[in-house]
Order: sequence, then C-alpha cells, then structure tokens
Amino acid sequence: MALMPKRVKYRKSQRNKRRGIATRGATLSFGEFGLQVVENGWLTNTQIEAARVALTRHVRRGGKVYLRVFPDKSVTKKPAETRQGKGKGDIDTWVAVVHRGKILVEIEGIPQDLAKTAFRLAAAKLPLKTRFITREAA
Repeated sequence: MALMPKRVKYRKSQRNKRRGIATRGATLSFGEFGLQVVENGWLTNTQIEAARVALTRHVRRGGKVYLRVFPDKSVTKKPAETRQGKGKGDIDTWVAVVHRGKILVEIEGIPQDLAKTAFRLAAAKLPLKTRFITREAA
C-alpha cells in the first residue's frame, strides 16, 4: 500500500520552492544511526517505500526503524498528448518535500557496520545525496 494522507484540506497543491535548510527534524531523536539528506528535493511515496523495504530486508528483523518523512504533498500530471488548458491535471503521486539537513530514517538496536551497509542500500533507492550519521557525531 502506497504512503499517502488519509485526508487533505486541499486536493491539489502548488509546487512552491525547494530551497532552504531544515530547521526541524535535523537531529537524531529516536535511533542511534540516521540517514541525513544533503540536498533539497522531493521524495515520492514509492521512493520512500523502496528505501524502507531495502533497509528492513537487510537488517532482517533486527533493530527498530523510524521513518521521519511522510509524503503529504500532491503532485498533478496531465495525460500524455493532451493540449494545454482545461484545468489542472489529476493527482499523479504524493511527495515529501525535504530540505538539506533533514533526517529521513533512523535505526537502533543493530551494530554500526550493519546500519551503514543498510543505509547505503536504502540511499541507492533515493534520488538525493545522503550521508550516514551517528549519535556521537551529532
């Protein structure tokens, strides 16, 4: 099942800017290790889910995973070979807007080397550059 909000106040949202730095969610809160984004952008619901699956499969029932992002912004798309006009397109996907410094995923209860390889696999599923952080480094 895809990640998406149960209800939203407005069905279609504007794109807005993707610049700036994360002021909230930029420090480790739950786990010992984290995956931090170092550039701004959008993460789609499928990308977040793919990263989560890659992470949990690698740690194999070990540790606890905390997802710190949720796709709550709708992105619309007009059908292929459609002329302009006739209103805004239908909702195509849901995205999470992430600014640099934001922590995407945290994990605890596993050794550091296992966490590092798991995060490397998860990061391969994401379109943005990320880095591995630990509680000591933070």
